[in-house]
Amino acid sequence: MGFDERLAVLTDRLGDAPDPDDPAQVLAMPVVVRIEKRDPPDRRATLEAAARAAVLLCLDERADADGPWGPAVQAWCDARIRKISRRARGSHWTAAQDVDGVTVDQDGAAARAIVPGPVGSVDRRIDRLQIGGTDLDDPLDPGPTGPVTIWVNPALDMTLGKLAAQVGHGSMLAVRLFDVAGARSWWEAGCPLAVAAPTPERWADLLSRDGKDTVAVRDAGFTEVAPGSVTVVAERTDREDPR
Repeated sequence: MGFDERLAVLTDRLGDAPDPDDPAQVLAMPVVVRIEKRDPPDRRATLEAAARAAVLLCLDERADADGPWGPAVQAWCDARIRKISRRARGSHWTAAQDVDGVTVDQDGAAARAIVPGPVGSVDRRIDRLQIGGTDLDDPLDPGPTGPVTIWVNPALDMTLGKLAAQVGHGSMLAVRLFDVAGARSWWEAGCPLAVAAPTPERWADLLSRDGKDTVAVRDAGFTEVAPGSVTVVAERTDREDPR
């Protein structure tokens, strides 16, 4: 299995298989963001790190079918795509680096996507990490863009933890905006992207192009937002033709 096959898992096989009867066996990807008390990171950079970490884990060579992460990643992609955000600082962040996953450092912020697994069997080094009550207040006004921009719904009030999960969904779906060669180039560059909040007018335009040159994330409604809400939209914002 090579890059083309790993890409196909994201473009062809993202599923919505029914949840197992045992809630402890529900699969999720933990996403750990680093937020130190004395020097908290920028919100935009934190979300960009989380988004990049999620897609980079899925496209990592260790996620090949015969690789150490392959069965876990493919089982998760076949099920409902869930992410659980967590916050770490100090020694807890250091310990999280020893749990299988991918860390991204972004403009003073950092996030680590952990290989998906059952929610009832989370590695003890991260299982007590929480993100509730954590927020970063700086705005997500449009700024510098990259090959991909993940636009956040300006009408929804989502916590940092919710947003970290949603932009990770957006980065995974963003691969569908590339052909195979373009997706490979994006991956080899480290999946650079931007996270921003559009004006209501731009948001409406993004939604009107869903399925053409944008791709929308529609939430299942388990937390914070109503089922079917569009939380983020991924757009190709480089100068190349999206297809």
